[in-house]
Amino acid sequence: MKKLSLLILMFTMLIMLAACGSEERAGTTSAEGKSETEEMTIKHEYGEATVKKNPEKVVVFDFGVLDTLDELGVEVAGLPQVTVPQYLKKYAGKEYTNVGSLKEPDFEAIHAMKPDVIFISGRQAELYDQFAEIAPTVFITMDYANYMESFEKNMKLIGEIFEKEELVADKLKEVHASIEEISAETSASEKKALLVLANEGKVSAYGAGSRYGFIHDVFGFKAADENIEVSQHGQSITFEYILEKNPDILFVIDRTAAIGGDAGAKETVENELVKKTNAHKDGKIIYLAGDNWYLSGGGLQSMKVMIEELKAAL
Repeated sequence: MKKLSLLILMFTMLIMLAACGSEERAGTTSAEGKSETEEMTIKHEYGEATVKKNPEKVVVFDFGVLDTLDELGVEVAGLPQVTVPQYLKKYAGKEYTNVGSLKEPDFEAIHAMKPDVIFISGRQAELYDQFAEIAPTVFITMDYANYMESFEKNMKLIGEIFEKEELVADKLKEVHASIEEISAETSASEKKALLVLANEGKVSAYGAGSRYGFIHDVFGFKAADENIEVSQHGQSITFEYILEKNPDILFVIDRTAAIGGDAGAKETVENELVKKTNAHKDGKIIYLAGDNWYLSGGGLQSMKVMIEELKAAL
């Protein structure tokens, strides 16, 4: 009877141990803390994605997310290697899988990778369902009318996924300190600014609430025109318009150069009409890095570059 009781006791203990092991593998919390397979569910406008914390095989289709992961020391496995921003050129190397272009993903290559998570943004939004069939897909977007709230939300989300919350918090403190520094100067100045995007001889303007409106909404540059149409592609303008608005500071993004063409914005913009503006007379035509402003943006590294360029304007 004693032997039988001992056997029953041992069998019961084995069952309990097996159950505990099963729970830990399923991602529950043990006495030691969080398990390695903890998951989080992310809801966005196209659905929701259940992602493992600290995913190992990461595919990124948004260069702002890529530069953030780079800043946080997170490795990525694949990205679209067509038109990689110059400051992220190391990711064009053969050690990273080429998954197509921003507009034309190579779904076969992505499927073969078996990624743990895929990050996409507006340029791939229409293809969300195809990405989601392969792996959990996180849609990252920027609300340009509420730029900083949107930026912080995205950064904190990435920090939570990769358990880099404290590092992200420190980076955001640095950003806010720089914003306060610039805002103190712009609030004390009466100079007015205009931001234009130059593309193959044509120009469009962006005002408050638009894609690049954060120079006014966040950094406090007074607008040379407060009635610019809010549009993803900006308001089409003429050089006569620039002279009429006569900005004290003219910010220029060269889209052609950003996507790999020949830089030509200076020759296009600095014509006889624009040379009559206060911006040209005072040497305040500021050519912004298209890699950061047009191709990426919304990332920790690109934000730092943008801040330095805005400081230079002052």
